[in-house]
Amino acid sequence: MQTVILAAGQGTRMRPLTDRRPKPMLPVAGKPLVAHTAETAVAAGASRLVIVVGYESTDVRAYFGDEYAGVPVEFAEQADQRGTADAVRAGADALDDGPFAVLNGDALYDEASLTALYDRAPSVGSYRVDNPSAYGVLHTSESEGETRVTGVTEKPADPPSNRINTGAYVFPAAAHDWLDVGESERGELELTDVLERACRERDVRAVPFDRWLDVGRPWELLAANEWKLDELERRLDGQIHENAEVRGDVVVEEGAEVDAGVVVEGPALIRSGATVGPNAYVRGRTLLGADASVGHSVEVKNSVLMAGATVGHLSYVGDSVLGRDVNFGAGTTVANLRHDDEDVRVLVKGEVVSTGRRKFGVVCGDGVKTGIQTSLNAGVKLSTDARTGPAEQVVRDRSGEW
Repeated sequence: MQTVILAAGQGTRMRPLTDRRPKPMLPVAGKPLVAHTAETAVAAGASRLVIVVGYESTDVRAYFGDEYAGVPVEFAEQADQRGTADAVRAGADALDDGPFAVLNGDALYDEASLTALYDRAPSVGSYRVDNPSAYGVLHTSESEGETRVTGVTEKPADPPSNRINTGAYVFPAAAHDWLDVGESERGELELTDVLERACRERDVRAVPFDRWLDVGRPWELLAANEWKLDELERRLDGQIHENAEVRGDVVVEEGAEVDAGVVVEGPALIRSGATVGPNAYVRGRTLLGADASVGHSVEVKNSVLMAGATVGHLSYVGDSVLGRDVNFGAGTTVANLRHDDEDVRVLVKGEVVSTGRRKFGVVCGDGVKTGIQTSLNAGVKLSTDARTGPAEQVVRDRSGEW
């Protein structure tokens, strides 16, 4: 099955993490997010990949090259991000005349569900959620023991069901001629218009997905890492001091160092060039990126530290995402819990949004530096290259100098 992977968007809801890289290239358990999508697609039956790129496309092109996971790769450029139908149309010249699948490059799928999608063309992946009003909701009917899709409504106030559209499709060959759609109310060219036509002209099956994750906001990147880090198998190739303790499914890559007095509780991934300790504590589904550093008496819990991030000494980082080359001054402490026990809220594109998580710390863009004894409140975002002063208490999002 030829498969189009959409990886052109700017990822504005993920900022500041996407200021200098495309969202599909954000790290998830040692690989870019979109690499997990591609690998699952190949395992499910993708015969070749057409990756639609746009924002910061050089990173995506360099990572995949002309072949990935044993299948050929082609790229298509979406010059202006005008919607998902426009993105697929940008890749249409690279497709042959047969049926084709479309996947979002910023979503995670489980292999069994994607295999079922590929086997039941034309089809759309469906997933049951508690809050369907926030998604495109599928209209369905039952026929001969199968669920047929009859339409889709975007973010309805009164959802017809809790079965949502995952943005994963297999379209018939005829859909090549259906991509020239008009603008939606949002001013975009929507792939759901193509789905609506498919529903009118074909029997489109709803394929229930056992597991699926749309990775659009920073706490969902944390959830993506939690999912994939749970799949780790213990491997200790790096240098581990005889007085360090490594528990559970931990991967220490060759070139990484774990010093004396360190305790690492898996699942955790410590990438090549990273250093931990002495006397540090790493636990709870944590990714330490290449050349990251966790120093003396630091505790890191359930967090992502991207390449080159440094938490030098006497600090606590919990349930947080730190971008590349972040540097936390000594004694920097992250709060990851509200005193009223409500879910932590984060400002996203001018709107305060619940993370749905009782514990969530901070989000730091690339190059952030904190002064010694900085205190960071739960849900705070520090923009790319932001600074804090010594002993500062940061309770609101920060950009620039203190």
